[in-house]
Amino acid sequence: MRVLAVTGGIGCGKSHIVKMFSSLGIPAYYTDDRAKSLYSESDSLLKELKALLGDEIAEGNVIRKDVIAKKIFGDKSLLVKMEYIVHPKVVEDFVKWKMLQEKKGTPFVIIESAIFLEKPVLLPLADKVLVISSSMDVRIRRIKERDHISEERIRERMQHQWTDRQREKMADFVIVSDGTRALLPQVLNIYEKMKLL
Repeated sequence: MRVLAVTGGIGCGKSHIVKMFSSLGIPAYYTDDRAKSLYSESDSLLKELKALLGDEIAEGNVIRKDVIAKKIFGDKSLLVKMEYIVHPKVVEDFVKWKMLQEKKGTPFVIIESAIFLEKPVLLPLADKVLVISSSMDVRIRRIKERDHISEERIRERMQHQWTDRQREKMADFVIVSDGTRALLPQVLNIYEKMKLL
């Protein structure tokens, strides 16, 4: 079964576009959501993360995303160490999930990740890569409305991610999500191409 990686910077509209593929019957694996679930499902993973970041990152088995974000976005070495712990578990979980999807006979599946292209451990998982591009202004506006955080914090997060240009150089497909171009024709075009692989 073929795998389409969907990636793009924070606020680019990835989730909306993945939902459009889902409405066409394409299953999607959201790496961030599954990683959060794995924190509570795996005692060993939570223990490793607490050892790295401190006990305050969780209340019981519930991860405090805000506490983790403050720690890792201010210290790149902590972010790298956390990813070294979490990413192999996500890869293993995705492979199991994909095997279950193969039995359902869908033409392809999606793995969604903002940092897909930046992490070599993830690259072998996909046959094709779709990059969602959007202007910085549009992305900042979307994040402010969604997360109710300051522009300064948004830009701080963006500094840790690749630019659209960097991602587009490694893309098989690009969707422009700028609020003016129709998304459905772009999605359908890629859907048809993926079905033919």
